[in-house]
Amino acid sequence: MLQQTYDLALESGVGVGGVPDAAFERALADLAPALTRLQAQARDGSLPLLGLPADTADLPPVHAAASRLKAGATDILVLGTGGSSLGGQTLAQLADYGVSGLSQFMPGPRVHFIDNLDPQTYAELLARLPLKTTKIIAISKSGGTGETLLQCIAAIGAMRAAGLDDAAIGARFQGLSEPAKPGRLHPLRALLAPFGAPFLEHHTAVGGRYSVLTNCGLLPAAALGLDIAALRAGAARAVAPVLAGRGVRETPAALGAALHLAAMRSGKNIAVLMPYADRLALLTRWWMQLWAESLGKDGQGTQPVGALGPVDQHSQQQLYLAGPKDRFFTVITVGARDKGPRIDAGLAASIGQDDFAGKTIGDLVAAQGVSMIDTFARNGCAVRRFHLDAIDEAVHGEMLMHFMLETILTGYAMGVDPFDQPAVEEAKLLAKRYLAEGRG
Repeated sequence: MLQQTYDLALESGVGVGGVPDAAFERALADLAPALTRLQAQARDGSLPLLGLPADTADLPPVHAAASRLKAGATDILVLGTGGSSLGGQTLAQLADYGVSGLSQFMPGPRVHFIDNLDPQTYAELLARLPLKTTKIIAISKSGGTGETLLQCIAAIGAMRAAGLDDAAIGARFQGLSEPAKPGRLHPLRALLAPFGAPFLEHHTAVGGRYSVLTNCGLLPAAALGLDIAALRAGAARAVAPVLAGRGVRETPAALGAALHLAAMRSGKNIAVLMPYADRLALLTRWWMQLWAESLGKDGQGTQPVGALGPVDQHSQQQLYLAGPKDRFFTVITVGARDKGPRIDAGLAASIGQDDFAGKTIGDLVAAQGVSMIDTFARNGCAVRRFHLDAIDEAVHGEMLMHFMLETILTGYAMGVDPFDQPAVEEAKLLAKRYLAEGRG
């Protein structure tokens, strides 16, 4: 279960450098109408994200697609960018994907998330993959994402060169996109349908960066053997206070939004998320997109920064502690005590480190997380703590939903739309024009 504490974020807890208590109280008052708005959307169903945790009807098709993808596959390639990929990646870390030192030992099929468009990387990947035993998930909500379309076309060409006919190629693809609209070209479906590739329907009312708990994130998770029903059940815990009509102080996501709003108004224009667990490293990348794309509007917003403990205590701590007090920190600790290898007393004594004797690696990590929080506080840095007893699907689902609700509520209180991204479209349009013109 997710536990949130924020006393060390406030000026009354850390002194000058903390969020002023009066600013926090004002933010709590400003969150009341934002929370009322969210609760009304829960009642009338106008924000389907809130009803997603209770939905199980879409899970059997996800399991069926995952089984088809795994059958006879040595590799599964997940094509998508931004929210279509980052959510799946943070879930995949629960199965050791992207975990330093462990990912290479994952049981098959091997999963590859290709979310960035790099010509050298993709060309080498297609050259090295055993394409006859590779399956591909192509994800684009609109169906028109240029990066995904180019990757699909290149993969089809590579498969044809490997001797696969069109029916065999279609059997190796799984599309995931919104339904086609009458009278309008749907590029991804138009590309893959002639090959006979099956499609799962992307939820039309849940945008890409909020789609981690839809089939976008759940399909790769199911292919990796994760409990996707538990992910949804955990998310239900985070949304429960909203559905129950609780007040701001009884709704953890609203409290978090008030902290961010007060920090923003107090000149803290950088928000740092720092988990103390390898399996939460990619969570920070997912959250950075969620926060930046949802709230960076009308000259407002804060810069999201991802860090990882304890490694970034060595690389970032000097700046965090002795630099400007313009950051609001969220540290995520995990119940690590008494976990991991235990330190031999004799070897510890031989290097003059008697304090290590009999302790575990987890004991040190637990101590580092708490000491980092206390060091932040002693140096006048505003810090909030989340604590997880363990990392599993239910806790991960709760955490993901908490951050989505926190972001939405912050946007409502700021007076911005947390669901659009108008500034992103200009670069997309220019890139398409420059591609056609051969510029670059």
